[in-house]
Amino acid sequence: MDQTLQKALDQLDQASAAVRLAVQNMATAPGGAEAAGNAAHAMSGGAIDPFVFRFAIFVLAIFVGYYVVWSVTPALHTPLMAVTNAISSVIVVGALLAVGIAASGVAAGFGFVALMLVSVNIFGGFLVTQRMLAMYKKKDK
Repeated sequence: MDQTLQKALDQLDQASAAVRLAVQNMATAPGGAEAAGNAAHAMSGGAIDPFVFRFAIFVLAIFVGYYVVWSVTPALHTPLMAVTNAISSVIVVGALLAVGIAASGVAAGFGFVALMLVSVNIFGGFLVTQRMLAMYKKKDK
């Protein structure tokens, strides 16, 4: 019994260390985008604002996502919806981390809003997937 308890405590310590490392990595991840924006600002002689650079990347990502989704054949729409739900479930983990580790009420509030929105997204995605699968079902006569 003591070995099981010790093993559980060791696993809990490992998990908390992994969470601390993830939080530390989350804090440094925006640094890459900031560095790229500052590099564009410096290379252009100050003509490109770092915000404009990051906003341009965001807009390009929207267009890429739009064309990727619309170029999928109709037979693959159901698996695409399933993958979208899987990605949304990863967002749930991030929202839970934001709510649980938040140092301020604002961060916890945004995490809670993100959690609610992604929950609606996942639920709606499963409903749409269910309806799409029902279209392929053979009808009983």
